[in-house]
Amino acid sequence: MENLRICLLQMDIAWESPEQNRARIDSMLSDEAGKHDLIVLPEMFTTGFTMEAAAVAEKPGGVTEQWMQELANRMGAVVTGSLVVEDGGLYFNRLLVVHAGGTAMHYDKRHLFRMAGEHETYSAGQAIMAFTVKGWRVLPLICYDLRFPVWSRNKLQDDGRMYYDLALFVANWPERRNHHWKTLLSARAIENQSFVAGVNRVGSDGKGIPYSGDTTLLDPMGQPLAYGSRQPMLLKATLDWQNLIQYRDQFPAWRDADRFDLYS
Repeated sequence: MENLRICLLQMDIAWESPEQNRARIDSMLSDEAGKHDLIVLPEMFTTGFTMEAAAVAEKPGGVTEQWMQELANRMGAVVTGSLVVEDGGLYFNRLLVVHAGGTAMHYDKRHLFRMAGEHETYSAGQAIMAFTVKGWRVLPLICYDLRFPVWSRNKLQDDGRMYYDLALFVANWPERRNHHWKTLLSARAIENQSFVAGVNRVGSDGKGIPYSGDTTLLDPMGQPLAYGSRQPMLLKATLDWQNLIQYRDQFPAWRDADRFDLYS
C-alpha cells in the first residue's frame, strides 16, 4: 500500500457567500496541483454554519459540486467537504467526496447540533460510509458527529482489514469549546487505532461566533502530526501505511473490541 498525501484547508469562511468562498479556496490551492492525494475542506465551506438553508441550498450536481469536480481534476486529488444541499424537498448538511475523473459520493451529517437548532432545519443522515483513496479506507464525518464514538467505531471486516484507516471530521467548531475538540479528536484516534484529521475554520461567522481553527492531524496513538494556528493555512502531511499496520499488529487492542451493530 502506498503512503497517502493529505492537505487540510483551514479557512475563514465568508458568511453565506459561496462564490467568494470558492474563490478563496482556489487562491489557497493555486500552487498545489499534483502535490496531494486528498484535500479536505471544512464543514459548510461555502456559507459558514447557517440555518438559512432555503436561502443558500444547492441541488445535487449544482454549482459547487461542479466546481469541486473541476478542482479535483485540476489538483489530481480527491476533494471533500460539506455544504447545504436540498434533495427531495429536504435539506442536508452534506459532505461530498469528489474524485478526479468524475466519481462523486456523499455522506449526510447524522448528529444534528440541536443547541443551534440544526435538527429543526436539516434532516439527519441514516447511513455511514467510507471511501477509498490509493487503497486507504477513509471515514468522513461532520462536526457534532465527533461527540458520538459509537458512530465512528472501527471494526474488523470480513476481508481481514479494519473498516477505515483514516477518519475525517470537518467542522465549524467554536473557539469556546476548542478543548473538547482537541480532546475528542485524540480519543477517536486512540480508541480506533487510526489516523484522524479534524478540519476546522477560523474567523467569526455571521452570528459573531469566533473560531480558533485548531485543525489537527493525529497518528493512531493520538499524537499530533500537524496542527493549525488561528490563521487561514494549508496543513500538509504524508501518512505512512507501514507505521499504521505495524502499530495495529504490535498493539492489537482492536481484537478485544465489543461486537455490536448500529441500529438506525
